[in-house]
Amino acid sequence: MREVRALAIGHSKTASLRRLGHWFEQAGLDCAVVFGGDGLPERLDGYAALIVLGGAPLPNEDDRFPWLPQTRALTAQALERGIPMLGICLGGQLLAYTGGGRVEHRILRPEHGMTDITLTPQANEDSLFAVLPHRFPMAENHVDHITELPEDAVLLARSERSPVQGFRLGECAWGLQFHPEVSAGNIAAWGEDDRRDVEADGFVWDDVVRHAHEANTENEKLAQRFADRFAAICMQQAAVH
Repeated sequence: MREVRALAIGHSKTASLRRLGHWFEQAGLDCAVVFGGDGLPERLDGYAALIVLGGAPLPNEDDRFPWLPQTRALTAQALERGIPMLGICLGGQLLAYTGGGRVEHRILRPEHGMTDITLTPQANEDSLFAVLPHRFPMAENHVDHITELPEDAVLLARSERSPVQGFRLGECAWGLQFHPEVSAGNIAAWGEDDRRDVEADGFVWDDVVRHAHEANTENEKLAQRFADRFAAICMQQAAVH
């Protein structure tokens, strides 16, 4: 199997693809995470995909995270050149914002822990989301929401609290609000600061952990299916080009 390279952008020095990294590697997709603060490439030359991970800021808080302008520029390049992109949480918000959508802070209720995601009818025709069932559990941890999609975006998934959980922009750029890389074990290992934030938002920590473990088997199976499909799309695109 020919290995192809993906650029994965993280927004902290500890950012990780977690289980996605292992699944991508098995599929032949090499995507080591680059911390944006250490510098990003000017162009996506030599990369078969772009993956942008989650983080703390809104997508235009350039004063706090000065690599965001270049992250947006690379996102725009992926759209222009038809390079597969996967934006997770902040990454999905950056994709929406770059395309002309809107992201807002605490306009809607926060989401933490395993959350039920529901597909739209359009997802049945989508090359990535079609591998998922109509309703499925995925991890969430956000207080910012995409409140308006770009005009030409296709809405693919929503949840009770978030009108946008997944969308596609162009032929092969996908934005997610949920975290397919996060397992029940990852949630249970969240630190004290995260736990306090979760409880301050009205969640009971023990319930969050219990529900995550209850959903773990289904979640892991579907997250791997999703990851394998994205990797396959990247490999197909790389073979064409």
